[in-house]
Amino acid sequence: MTMNGWIQILIFFGIVIALVKPLGGYINRVMNGDRTPLSIVFGSVERGLYRLAGTDEKEEQHWTTYMAAMLFFNLAGFLLLYLLQRAQGFLPFNPAGLGAVSADSSFNTAVSFMTNTNWQGYAGESTMSYLTQMAGVTVQNFVSAAVGVAGAMAIIRGFARASAKSVGNFWVDLTRATLYILLPICVVGSLVLVWQGVPQNLNPYTVAATLEGGQQTIAQGPVASQMIIKHLGTNGGGFFNANSAHPFENPTALTNLLHLVSIFAISFAMLNVFGRQVGNQKQGWALLGVIGAIVVAGVVIVYWAEAAGNPLAHALGVEGGNLEGKETRFGLALSSLFAVVTTSASTGAVNGMHDSLMPLGGLVPLFNMQIPPLGGIGAGVYGVLIFAILAVFIAGLMVGRTPEYLGKKIEAKEVKMSILAMLGPSLAILVFTAIAVVVPVGLSSIQDAGPHGFSEVLYAYTSGANNNGSAFAGLSANTPFYNITIGLAMLMGRFLLIVPVLAIAGSLAAKKTVPASAGTLPTTGPLFIGLVIGVTLIVGGLTFFPALALGPIVEHFALLAGQTF
Repeated sequence: MTMNGWIQILIFFGIVIALVKPLGGYINRVMNGDRTPLSIVFGSVERGLYRLAGTDEKEEQHWTTYMAAMLFFNLAGFLLLYLLQRAQGFLPFNPAGLGAVSADSSFNTAVSFMTNTNWQGYAGESTMSYLTQMAGVTVQNFVSAAVGVAGAMAIIRGFARASAKSVGNFWVDLTRATLYILLPICVVGSLVLVWQGVPQNLNPYTVAATLEGGQQTIAQGPVASQMIIKHLGTNGGGFFNANSAHPFENPTALTNLLHLVSIFAISFAMLNVFGRQVGNQKQGWALLGVIGAIVVAGVVIVYWAEAAGNPLAHALGVEGGNLEGKETRFGLALSSLFAVVTTSASTGAVNGMHDSLMPLGGLVPLFNMQIPPLGGIGAGVYGVLIFAILAVFIAGLMVGRTPEYLGKKIEAKEVKMSILAMLGPSLAILVFTAIAVVVPVGLSSIQDAGPHGFSEVLYAYTSGANNNGSAFAGLSANTPFYNITIGLAMLMGRFLLIVPVLAIAGSLAAKKTVPASAGTLPTTGPLFIGLVIGVTLIVGGLTFFPALALGPIVEHFALLAGQTF
């Protein structure tokens, strides 16, 4: 570890924190329907979309209607992306002449981008046409992120309202999040990326002569427009197979910083929106403190583990950190930071190979994903709120009174829905991993033996079920078995989380606000932050410790004993 590395990490966190309040204030005004400077540009477009869809922006929905609209929209997005992949061989903007994507891969990819997971079992430059990348993948990057914002706004309104029958209007939330938040930032961000050297064109692939006299095909295309939304919307799906380690996706230190900041920008700002909506911005800062503490701890562990390097290499006289699989252009510190940020925010973009991390370095990204996404766009709000609800419930049990959070009594329904929201993704991860490591069709795709091979499978289902999309690599996942099972894990992870969250939102909105009393647990101070962190780590630990013990933990001790896999 170096001072230069820590300075770069601190600069990143400083920028992110500085953006929280101004961006949170802007998002709050947009989602409330208040006038903003962009209303002049998009106001008529917004109203036109409502008329076209037959939606009244002033008409709100019960949580069940809100949920039905969300599910219908997601189903339509899945079908459109699936059909686009299957028909791309006959469609325009396909200069490489790529044929139809296989049925199982099309299913997996359509589910992946519809659920904001963006897991990729394929190489983008050799599988997807420009049209599929633009009209399919990039469009889903926008709308799946907007769905996450909508879900977050629903549960925020549940806490902010009293004796209400509605949690908002899904179509309005979807439209405003896309038009006023995601689209403007991405227009500016994509222009910055083009300025820095990211391609944005519809040209055929370039064939270049190499120094050895051979030929190399250099893929290009509409890259910049996909890159900015893949990070801002915590999507993560890359235009190229190497993702953000590819020089066309991430050509400079400035683009690397822009990618990192984009991942947390809206995610953290949404917690400020939460504080503004409930009338106390300290509530949002407290939840941000929970996420920040876990992220910072993860960065310290990963950076330390990778900087310490491989003890077997040290025994041979090779000093230095573990540079295998790292983005050497940006250094060990920023590769470690990227690994933690992308897995704590359900993004899935990578600028290094997580399969090459030291065992303890790989443990952190795994654990980050195994707890509900704490920093994802939208999902980060309801992920941390689930643990906040459980924390005040446990605190209430300790003192023998009905728990309260922000003036709302936390009763059996909210606790049951919170438990269900945690169990759904966990079930998908553990059950599908157990099946994959015992059936021949699952074992045949594993590259490495022993605990590292187990970690590769565990990482794949963890990434899918918790809407992350990054890969440990080393697993040949583009097979019918993995495409289908990981696709099912993504569906379970998305909807067995967001449906209970909407149920919680509806239940809380209908409750009356209870005034604080002497026995009310303060929820803005260090005690509450520590309690939520403790519940998060304990619940995650109890659920996944046996699986982690079979993977990165035992691999770490085996490495110390001189055994590698």
